[in-house]
Amino acid sequence: MGKTLFEKIWEKHLVTTIEGGPSVLYIDKHLIHEVTSPQAFKGLSKRGLHVFRPQQVVATADHNVPTIDQHLPIREELSRKQVDALKENCADFGIELYGLGHPFQGIVHVIGPELGITQPGMTMVCGDSHTSTHGAFGTIAFGIGTSEVEMVLATQCLLQTKPKLMRINVEGNLNKGVLSKDIILHIISLISASGATGYFVEYAGSAIRSLSMEARMTICNMSIEMGARGGLIAPDEITFQYMKGRRFAPSGDAWNEKLVYWKTLQSDTDAVFDHELHIRAEDIEPMVTYGTNPGMGTGISQHIPTLDAIEEKERPNFTKALQYMGLSAGAPIRGQKVDYVFIGSCTNSRIEDLRLVADFVKGKKKADEVEVWVVPGSKQVEAQAREEGIDKIFEEAGFQLRGPGCSACLGMNEDKIPAGKYCISTSNRNFEGRQGPNARTLLASPLTAAVAAITGKVEDVRDYINL
Repeated sequence: MGKTLFEKIWEKHLVTTIEGGPSVLYIDKHLIHEVTSPQAFKGLSKRGLHVFRPQQVVATADHNVPTIDQHLPIREELSRKQVDALKENCADFGIELYGLGHPFQGIVHVIGPELGITQPGMTMVCGDSHTSTHGAFGTIAFGIGTSEVEMVLATQCLLQTKPKLMRINVEGNLNKGVLSKDIILHIISLISASGATGYFVEYAGSAIRSLSMEARMTICNMSIEMGARGGLIAPDEITFQYMKGRRFAPSGDAWNEKLVYWKTLQSDTDAVFDHELHIRAEDIEPMVTYGTNPGMGTGISQHIPTLDAIEEKERPNFTKALQYMGLSAGAPIRGQKVDYVFIGSCTNSRIEDLRLVADFVKGKKKADEVEVWVVPGSKQVEAQAREEGIDKIFEEAGFQLRGPGCSACLGMNEDKIPAGKYCISTSNRNFEGRQGPNARTLLASPLTAAVAAITGKVEDVRDYINL
């Protein structure tokens, strides 16, 4: 029987299996940031331990950093303390830090791929749930807790139980105006926010293979939003072309040697998955969420479900979510007014995302009543946007281009959405209070968000682009 892509990587990194217990998995690359690392470093210090392989750890500041006036001291005390602690810990333990002011600083799941740190066949972890982003390169990448961060720092290994395996096949051609964000929101709406719990997901099919690396990262990023441990996509020529020449990617003979191995990283034709799902690309339309988890989404031409369409056990949560959002069952999502537009996060803050938005808004003006924040995923993305004149397009449209960071994806820094306001967001979570206390979040693609910025409401992007 053949092996899946996941099994090939897992077995190559398996140190040992504890009888009746978990496996010891070797970790190739450990990414850290300021939120989940301080307690881990404190634990090492208490035990008199050093970081076992500091050259395999990469650090950046992203969650708590301001996106305006990044050259000034951070105003929020807790955020400042966490960022300062990261600087001190990296200096004490000999870890490379891409902190504020560094040309490589940015969201951890953006800088890894753009610097060539993320490579096919790796195991990668980070104290952040959206580490699954890196699976787009054919890696086993997943988030870990703070105690596990300490474990990896101390041993470069991790105790893990092998998950079940799911393959989601998306076949066919996507309709115009439908992006990778719509694909993943469509999948989550079908199987629910817990539908992949206990699984590691491989995304496959012609529609997936046609996507750029940025688009694949968006899909893998939100694997966790349907309960999966992570998600991955087999590497191919699109992967290799994206990686070639990046700062930390192999070069010369090393590149050729790696390429031979990377080309073996795909599921065998007779590999068996615990569960498979088949989706027609033609059935996917621009998606928008209406509730308080990413599974509560609908196509732009559809209506919010009525109560009788919801499973009885889910009705209390459904009702509570609509009350929080100030929306009504059975109402259309199209036409819903928005107050803020946030384009950013580790889901949709790469140069491709900014180019898509800029191409659409060029020569247009934002709606008067809407505030628009565009937050690049890294200093490199920001620099490229300015080099291409994207910053000027945004400025003329009334959009605010900020410095890199997690920003309004989560209410952990200065960029918060006011209570009761609606924000259409390209981020990954729409939980209660995620973008600030009592903020109301509608998840969507960068194009759908761009249309809302111009019109002031949720609209069908297909009516605004040349088909």
